[in-house]
Amino acid sequence: MYTLPELQFTYDELEPYIDAETMRIHHTKHHQGYTDKLNNALKEGGWENENLEDILRNISKYNTAVRNNGGGFYNHSLFWNILAPDKTEIPEGEFKNAFYETFGTMENFIGHFGDAAKSRFGSGWAWLSVEDSGKLFISSTANQDNPLMDSEEQNGTPILGLDVWEHAYYLNYQNRRPDYVSAFFEMIDWSTVAKNYMNTK
Repeated sequence: MYTLPELQFTYDELEPYIDAETMRIHHTKHHQGYTDKLNNALKEGGWENENLEDILRNISKYNTAVRNNGGGFYNHSLFWNILAPDKTEIPEGEFKNAFYETFGTMENFIGHFGDAAKSRFGSGWAWLSVEDSGKLFISSTANQDNPLMDSEEQNGTPILGLDVWEHAYYLNYQNRRPDYVSAFFEMIDWSTVAKNYMNTK
């Protein structure tokens, strides 16, 4: 069964980009809720011993409760891990090479990823993921879906994700999602993203 992951930073350390109250509510209420409901759904279905990533890759075989709450648990767990209080640079190595081969410049990446995040209608996520071939791609998904799920048109393993549900930013940004998206690029932990990329190999 799953437990709420601890954060690597305090609730106020991402300010001014994400305020402490939003972080506290997002982590202790929203993510905790997905955790509890996922455990209940897995128990009710007799799936307690199944690996969550395997479940998500075959999500069409599971019920809506597992899809919504499994996605919510997985997505938020990834999201917290790729955030850092201080701005970072992409470390030297395979991921950096693949990143610049794909996007050319950081500005191009920010433009394409930002468009995916800002254009997602309603609630959802923007992703940087890795196909089985090793190719990087940007996509967005609705609700708590993610690129692992067999319900998505383009599949891969997410290595970076941005939550664009209103609960992620509304206290500070209200309806100004583009401002929140711009702030996101100031707090990405690129070392963790690079590790996530290497873990897909």
